[in-house]
Amino acid sequence: MRQELRILIVDDERPAREKLRRLLVEHAGAQLKAEPTHIVEARDGVEALSLIGQQSFDVVFLDMHMPEMDGLSVAQQLPEPAPLIVFVTAYDQFALQAFDANAIDYLLKPYDEERFLRALQKISKSLALQNKKADTLSEAAPMIIQERGRVIVLAVSDIHWVEAADNYVLLHTPENSHMLRQTLLMTAQRLGSAYARCHRSYLVRRDQIVSFENRLSGKGDGEFQLRSGALVPCSRQYREQILSSLKS
Repeated sequence: MRQELRILIVDDERPAREKLRRLLVEHAGAQLKAEPTHIVEARDGVEALSLIGQQSFDVVFLDMHMPEMDGLSVAQQLPEPAPLIVFVTAYDQFALQAFDANAIDYLLKPYDEERFLRALQKISKSLALQNKKADTLSEAAPMIIQERGRVIVLAVSDIHWVEAADNYVLLHTPENSHMLRQTLLMTAQRLGSAYARCHRSYLVRRDQIVSFENRLSGKGDGEFQLRSGALVPCSRQYREQILSSLKS
């Protein structure tokens, strides 16, 4: 099964954003063994942080020198767990600061295709390590939930879908629902690659999906039906990623 990647390109220069997008479309599928099915662009650091606050990203290509807020300032404000960062800049004097900010690579403009491919190789190794850790955690670490004076030990494999509820998440099994004080993003990282973001407020376990039904609005939104009979909302931006991964 091929992994989908959510990538954010942050640069105040349009040609620089277009070059990165073109190279990602041409090479990311083969180099990363994943599909960059959701590539988003931001024109400055302020817009980048706003986007990151609304959705999660796996990789951020981040320009170092931008008006209002530079790349280092953006990196320092990323929520945990932070995405992989590749700094892209025309100024080589920031290299040490970039790696202090836990960047996995530093692309110096003007970079060529060969240099970009080396950056993709570093991303590939980092993603593989992340996935290995996430899968190991999913198999070994149950969810510990305190609920009405008792402690519930919930196996991750029993969770079929997850719903955000303010500062909590609802962990849904076929029989019950359990509330945990944790963000949806943290829950997604903890559950691992068996689960997919299908909506701003929902996660779904891929192997529990049996069908997808479009809503009558015509906007591409719909619902996944799970083996248990539960219906889980799916928004248009996530639909094709998940359906494509199920086909492969």
